[in-house]
Amino acid sequence: MMERNGNGMQSGSREAARQLVNHARTLVQLELELAKLEVQRKAKAVAGGAGAGAVAAYLAGLMVLFLLAAAAAGIATQLPVWASLLIVAGGLALLALVAALVAIRLLKKGAPPVPDQAIEEARRTKEAVQRV
Repeated sequence: MMERNGNGMQSGSREAARQLVNHARTLVQLELELAKLEVQRKAKAVAGGAGAGAVAAYLAGLMVLFLLAAAAAGIATQLPVWASLLIVAGGLALLALVAALVAIRLLKKGAPPVPDQAIEEARRTKEAVQRV
């Protein structure tokens, strides 16, 4: 039989509660450590992926440069080298112009960055609440 203390609580129950709290604390600490290790592992994977992506982008840029050089060399079989380089540069200028126009259009579409729909919805909600 367990003894009762002055508060009427069994000492075994108090010890069990203390152990439960200690186990819960240990479990939380282990879960936090697991979460920390998992985040570190995932961060390393993301960093590695970002590095590999940067290398891929760099190599793709070099590939484009070589393709442009090949185009200029191909045109140079029929025209002088300076003319073939001007043709390739003109093509790049046209592509840059199109990209700039698309960028301007998208920037105008997004500016100013105000959540118009959310503001309108909030206004409607406010009006609906005031009517009630």
